[in-house]
Amino acid sequence: MTDIVTGRPFEMEFERHALRGRFNAAFFTAMGPYIEWTLRRRKQRIFANLPREVVEIGPGVGANLRYLSPGTTLVAIEPNPSMHGPLKEAARRHGVDLDLRTRRAEATGLADDSVDCVISSLVLCSVQDPAAVLAEVRRVLHPGGTFRFLEHVVAPEGTLARQAQRMLRRPWAWTFEGCSCERDLAQAIRDAGFENVWIEPYRVHSPFVPFNTQIVGMAWA
Repeated sequence: MTDIVTGRPFEMEFERHALRGRFNAAFFTAMGPYIEWTLRRRKQRIFANLPREVVEIGPGVGANLRYLSPGTTLVAIEPNPSMHGPLKEAARRHGVDLDLRTRRAEATGLADDSVDCVISSLVLCSVQDPAAVLAEVRRVLHPGGTFRFLEHVVAPEGTLARQAQRMLRRPWAWTFEGCSCERDLAQAIRDAGFENVWIEPYRVHSPFVPFNTQIVGMAWA
């Protein structure tokens, strides 16, 4: 299979980043309980009353499966094969029917206007082209469908968090598979052409300072 973003075979792409892919799978498996403890209140609100079929871009090791009702079908767009084993185990544990697709979020392969709901958390920071991903989300959502998201974003200028993001951007991106802590994702979502957008900024308090400025919200197609 060819990666439409880079034009190279998926196998070649993942072989180049295999060590980081395995590290990230292990990191998010180990740190999942702490991250969920930090974010659960907002996730419970934004992921409440999800439909019986959901598309998730970048589900990773399955942190958000706890917010899906048993019997829900999850179409999981997850390009990192190292995440697949923990993701399948999480789906079994939560009684979720998993439709796992090794694709990038820029090209899900889903039909136009075919989806009720797309979700993401801590994903748009690491995709190669956030605008292309958001365009893809809009394409697959039918009119009135929702995109529900929780993401970490660039901090305001002049803050300690912004200074930390600047200083750590290169090692942070290398470690976390291209993750950028300097993206204005709130503006990117507002500019993506959705019919309506609601975004709430907030801050968490964790040792991972570049990660602490975040947004939660919903966009309607």
